[in-house]
Amino acid sequence: MNYTAFVTEELENGDYRSSFNELSIEYLHTNDILIKVLWSSLNYKDALSAKGHKGITRNYPHTPGVDAAGIVEKSNNPDIMVGEEVIVTGHDLGMNTNGGFAEFVSVPSNWIVKLPNKLTLRESMIIGTAGITAAICVNELIKHGITTDKGKILVTGATGGVGSMSVAILNKIGYNVIASTGKIEETDFLKAIGANEVIHRDEVYDRTEKHLLPRRWAGAIDTVGGNTLSTVFRSTDYHGIVCVLGLVESSDLNINLFPFLQRGVSLIGIDSAERGLEIKKELWQKLSNEWKPDCLEYMTREVDLLDINPEIDNILKGGQIGKTLINCKIK
Repeated sequence: MNYTAFVTEELENGDYRSSFNELSIEYLHTNDILIKVLWSSLNYKDALSAKGHKGITRNYPHTPGVDAAGIVEKSNNPDIMVGEEVIVTGHDLGMNTNGGFAEFVSVPSNWIVKLPNKLTLRESMIIGTAGITAAICVNELIKHGITTDKGKILVTGATGGVGSMSVAILNKIGYNVIASTGKIEETDFLKAIGANEVIHRDEVYDRTEKHLLPRRWAGAIDTVGGNTLSTVFRSTDYHGIVCVLGLVESSDLNINLFPFLQRGVSLIGIDSAERGLEIKKELWQKLSNEWKPDCLEYMTREVDLLDINPEIDNILKGGQIGKTLINCKIK
């Protein structure tokens, strides 16, 4: 059996080239479960893999795509039946295991989440890794006592995948959300998905070396890193939480100890790829029920898998607004 896949190859001169190939199903890693992929979504990590980033993908040729949702085609696990609708996000999918930008993926059974009753496969990939990552952040805020009555929550990089999903989920469960963005022209979009207030990213970019800044929010979800994160950290209220999960501005962080020692602020690193399957299942249940945003369709643009190349370039340039859903059903 053959299938179509988006494949990135490393050339002899060190460059990388991506194209669509017809491959034998034997090309896939042999794992417990073979899934016919119907939907995927585009993440920043996918774009890096497609451009040959060895920090994401060590060996090429390779198929990116950290998200996949579809129907079980073959199964060696009696708990996962042929024909079941399933989701895979994170783990090694799309990094060093051929990923969701294809008609099929082969994965271990302990990577699989069965589709919750109140979600469609399409909706699951609108949410995708970005939504699960956002949900992990929201869960951390709640675990550490940052409830809706404690104050405002800041989301930086708010028009991106994780940022927009964070805004939507926080709003859905009653938080007062400040959205920070460099794309202030997208204010209407951000308010439509749940931002109570929209500020320009320059307001979260302090150029002084003050140890502490005025307290502005009870907690934050930072997708940016660098000086923005330093500013967010120094502006967080007593016993606040800052979830850290991005580095599009910079991977460097220049901070001091005063927010820790005088305000009791905590920085929490967020990694969704290797998050345990049980917590992922729990969060998927929430995302199919009380945490499910009402604006999923509004914040999403659907593209066919065969049209993915321009979308990869767009996300690397910072042009993606909301979520990019990939239809993997080859016509």
